Amino acid sequence: MTNGSNNRMVQIERPDEMGKVFTELTIANRADQIRAEDGTISPGQVRSVTLKNVLVDTGATTLCLPPTAIAQLGLRLLREVDVATATGIGKARIFQDAKIYLAGREGTFECLELPGGQDALLGVIPLEALGLELDLKAQKLRVLPISPTETYLTIL
Repeated sequence: MTNGSNNRMVQIERPDEMGKVFTELTIANRADQIRAEDGTISPGQVRSVTLKNVLVDTGATTLCLPPTAIAQLGLRLLREVDVATATGIGKARIFQDAKIYLAGREGTFECLELPGGQDALLGVIPLEALGLELDLKAQKLRVLPISPTETYLTIL
């Protein structure tokens, strides 16, 4: 990872994959964090995972995790939804309270369960909310500015 004042970049994990950006992503169970904050559980009981080679995928809407990661995190089922996939419309489950840590930014999101053992995907909603932009030419994630003089956040 390289740091600049307003244009920090996150280096990809797999440079052999042209036109794709991969990153390492840490995810925690936000419900566990809340329970740790109120003393119901110890901070050491907060479940989290760090996933390598997460594909940054602008074709995906949200965070998409394999069932093994969801089980490790102990995320709660929110609802079942219809989703568009490469093979057509299918059913998927949405889980809640996945807190993402990436490039010095953090946010809590819903996540979609991926079928089988597929690798995790990071979609456009978390990217935009965290102020991260895909730079395919450089194969990097660009961290957008958030400062008193320049910010990616807008209220218009």
